[in-house]
Amino acid sequence: MTRQGRIAALSRHRGQSALVTSDRTPLIRYHDVESADGTRIRAWTNDAEGPTVLLSNGLGTNPHAWPSLLRPDCGVRVVGWNHRGVSGSERPRSRRVDLDSYVEDALAVMDDAGITSAVVPAWSAGVTVAFELANRHPERVDGILAVAGVPGNTFGTMLAPLHVPGPIAKRIMVGLSYTGLVGGRAIGLVSRNIPWTNAVTNMLRRTRLINPNADTEELRALMQEFCTTDPRWYAHLAMDVSRHSRVSLSKIDVPVTFVAGRWDVLTGSGAMRTASERIEGSRFVELDATHFIPVEFPDTVLEELHLLLERVGAS
Repeated sequence: MTRQGRIAALSRHRGQSALVTSDRTPLIRYHDVESADGTRIRAWTNDAEGPTVLLSNGLGTNPHAWPSLLRPDCGVRVVGWNHRGVSGSERPRSRRVDLDSYVEDALAVMDDAGITSAVVPAWSAGVTVAFELANRHPERVDGILAVAGVPGNTFGTMLAPLHVPGPIAKRIMVGLSYTGLVGGRAIGLVSRNIPWTNAVTNMLRRTRLINPNADTEELRALMQEFCTTDPRWYAHLAMDVSRHSRVSLSKIDVPVTFVAGRWDVLTGSGAMRTASERIEGSRFVELDATHFIPVEFPDTVLEELHLLLERVGAS
């Protein structure tokens, strides 16, 4: 039996349940939620026992990015959602994927799950969503675990370990996103047909783009699902993220923990430290990691989440 175990997936449609199970069940249960503008959002939960948290994921990613939160004994009930047009969530006819829509989707998922307020663990671009949610609806957010992400201006912090100035880095990354819009069809023909075996996954680990600490099977599950997304749609999501301005931190009055990666080329550790210094009482942790901290150091992420819950008084 592999670490992930026997996995069975039942697709979900309106009025039906969906469950991903293994020898350590339950892992993930999916269901659909209607957002404020009528877009159907694929929500999910680990159905574990413990305080409830709302997970704001990285752009276009999936629950497998957080392997430690999919364990039945993680001690936290996680509720999250997949972004518009990704992994079962509907692609809106209007193609609307602005920051307002992310906040609306988060609120719809919370209301559907009966969550009055919660701690919000977030990764990458999801950190911007978490802080924006806290700014607009402070009564709904009890704390934020910001993993490899900054509160807005995400593209301006990219390539920092390479000492690329923020404005130039932003122009470079916007250019790369535009390339995805133009050449996404060809990219998709390749990405959707990558055979994500353990051998192929280990090749990715050896490139050092992802820290070799990442478990092969956990990383494979993440990448296999991630590559089902149309690169052109992902580029559309990314182009909108590039327009997210810096989120004001002046009204943030909840416990916050920042977990940064020293070798993260997508979110500069220095920018995260600066954000942490602007929030009174926040905690800053820097790991020997890349951008993929939740899958590289899953146990550390879970530990930091529990420490944050203790500070909030929710555990």
